[in-house]
Amino acid sequence: MMMAIPRSKVIADNKSGDGQMDDKSAYAEKFQARLDQWRAEIDKFQAKAKEASADTKLKYQKEVDELRAKQKDAEMKLDELGEAQGKAWEDVKSGVESAWDDLGKAVRKAADRFG
Repeated sequence: MMMAIPRSKVIADNKSGDGQMDDKSAYAEKFQARLDQWRAEIDKFQAKAKEASADTKLKYQKEVDELRAKQKDAEMKLDELGEAQGKAWEDVKSGVESAWDDLGKAVRKAADRFG
């Protein structure tokens, strides 16, 4: 199971006082909260996979593994966001949103299958 990224790594001190860090912090908190929700859903899928028949279990486990990989990618993007300084975080934002969209679509698709 993936561990949550420590807030200290995501949110840095706002020494510039220009409001950019507040935007970055709010964005990172929103992203972290959504990741936590998706992590919980993936955990539920994992539990259903364990209860499934042998053939179905393999199929479900493969899908859970793919979701975990996408989850890890999204968490790495969040790390990059936390490390970005100044206006650079806005450049990282597109990669974060891409990972966010990718994981979100995959979780919704899995939810339909695991139903």
